[in-house]
This record gives sequence, structure tokens and C-alpha cells, in this order.
Amino acid sequence: MGELILLRHGETEWSRDRRHTGRTDLPLTPAGEAAARALAPALARRAVRAAFTSPAQRAVRTADLAGLQAKPDPDLAEWDYGGYEGRTTAHIQAGRPGWYLWRDGVIPGDAAHPGETIAQVGARADAVLGRVGPLLAGGDVALVAHAHLLRVLTARWLRLRPVGGRLFRLDTGTLSTLGSEHGEPVITSWNVPPAAGP
Repeated sequence: MGELILLRHGETEWSRDRRHTGRTDLPLTPAGEAAARALAPALARRAVRAAFTSPAQRAVRTADLAGLQAKPDPDLAEWDYGGYEGRTTAHIQAGRPGWYLWRDGVIPGDAAHPGETIAQVGARADAVLGRVGPLLAGGDVALVAHAHLLRVLTARWLRLRPVGGRLFRLDTGTLSTLGSEHGEPVITSWNVPPAAGP
């Protein structure tokens, strides 16, 4: 049985500035490209049977630089933050004191950013896991995507509700792995920077 390898894309200007980046399609910064390249040695040591990426250019470029031939999967897109797209938590809390994404969700935005509930993000994560689960019998599967989506996906792997994703901080340009122990789903590594490698 293989492991599920999770790669969060490299840094963008908005991730560096802690702005919520859902559907806005931003490129990697030079630092983000360097971090993505640095993931390649750890991946080269693994038997990756299949790889899938969010359609966003920051994820596609990360996959390419990390040496993965990944197929786009729209269900790996980041949480649609709706009217909070591009805003920082501090900015949102200035108008909505105490706001917490995992509890309070998002407000609708424009036609390009209608917003999603955590249940909708969880349903997409479940769809991804349903498709990649059978592939793990033949080796590792890599997913290149975004912080909140991968956190929700990890919660669902562990049979937690989607809100359980709040427990798993995930930095840009990192590698994490999900596997099993005695037939039960576990985290085998988490938020590992490229220099450390698993």
C-alpha cells in the first residue's frame, strides 16, 4: 500500500502576505519556485504511481518544478473564499471581530468568487480521496494543491469532519504524507520543508 503525498504549492505574493487566495490565479514568486524545485529530490526517492494537481498555475508550476507529471483535477482547487478573496484575516476581523474561517465561513463574492461552505470543500476532498484511494494499492500518489483544501482532505482521510482541518497547519512549499497503520488512516509526516525531506 502506497502513501498519499501532499505538496502545498510554493509561495505566491498573496500567500507571502497572508491574503486569502482561493480562485485568483497567481504565479509563484522566485522563492516559491526555488522551494518547489527543492521538493524534487524527496519525490525522486519515492515510487510515485500517479500525480494530480489543482488547475491553478501556482500548483501546476510547483508540480512541474518538483518533477511530477501531474494531471489537473478541478476538485483540488482551493476553498473559494467568496467576498473574502484577497483579504487578510486581520482585515476581515476589522469589520467582523472574532471571525474564524473554520467556524464562520465566507460571504458571497462576485460571479468569479461565489464562495463555498466547508461542507462543499469537504465533498470535493471526499471525491478526490474516492478516486485516488484505489491507486494507492500500486504505489504512492501525489497531490499538489493548497493549504485549506489539503487540510480538509487530511481531516477526511483521518475520518474527521471537514472542520478538523483546522488542526493541521500547512506552510507553502512543504511535503506531507498520509498512510495507514494496522489498517487505520494516519499522518506519516507533516509540513516537512524541502531541505529536510521525509
